[in-house]
Amino acid sequence: MAKLFIQLAALNGLLAVVLGAFGAHALKAKISADMLNTYQTAVQYHFWHALALLAVGILAYQLPSSKLLTGSGIAFAVGIVLFSGSLYVLATTELRHLGPMPVGLITPIGGMCFIVGWLLLLISSAQLK
Repeated sequence: MAKLFIQLAALNGLLAVVLGAFGAHALKAKISADMLNTYQTAVQYHFWHALALLAVGILAYQLPSSKLLTGSGIAFAVGIVLFSGSLYVLATTELRHLGPMPVGLITPIGGMCFIVGWLLLLISSAQLK
């Protein structure tokens, strides 16, 4: 899992930079200031949690059998998709519902994934030597 988390971290770091540049240059004149702020929040959380995934990947080399660390990495990855992904969608499209669910309700689920990821990382740190 260590290698996978490092690869996911690199991919998400790359995406956060690309999407941040896209927002700063291409979207600035096309969306409202409120939606640009929403988009920037998505980029910021995306990037910070890409770094968190990198930390999990590096730690997973030392603790390869840690289920808590694996759970942390999964929670961060899912959080990026749900939290940042839903904000990207809200900021750049008119889409407000995915089936019966408002897109805005997906964001806090992603936020909870981030919280769970950090909590599992904290608990797993007790396993470090």
